[in-house]
Amino acid sequence: MCKVFALYKCGHTLHRWKVPILPKVIYYFTRFFFSASIPYTATIGRNTSFNNYGLGVVVHRRSIIGENCEISHQVTIGGRGGFYDVPIVGNDVFIGPGAKLLGPIKVGDGAIIGANAVVLADIPAHSVAVGIPARVVKERVQSIVGPEPRPVVAL
Repeated sequence: MCKVFALYKCGHTLHRWKVPILPKVIYYFTRFFFSASIPYTATIGRNTSFNNYGLGVVVHRRSIIGENCEISHQVTIGGRGGFYDVPIVGNDVFIGPGAKLLGPIKVGDGAIIGANAVVLADIPAHSVAVGIPARVVKERVQSIVGPEPRPVVAL
């Protein structure tokens, strides 16, 4: 498990138990040693991993990140001037290095955000978004039943 996520979980649990000082100490420890700003008040699902020990990752204190996400280094998930709401990231999302998710947006389940993309609008589920500002370049269709059956070839 990534050490940054383990420290976040520890601080978040202590915050839920209303322990006064230890969550802030853990936050500053993470900030100093890993250069990652992942506040204990954010909501991050289990099995989320931060690549390269979360180097340079900045997460807004009210943002929500789903389960099984993979967040690369130098990623910013934060607010935008004039908006109160912050990003909501779904489950199984991959966020590439240097990507910025800003403002009141929702990223659907299974989406892929490319490197250095600046996401300012909603991204649908199972799609790929790249560019500045980010645009959906590919939508992956996720089969509910499973893979299509192969045709039977008679010999």
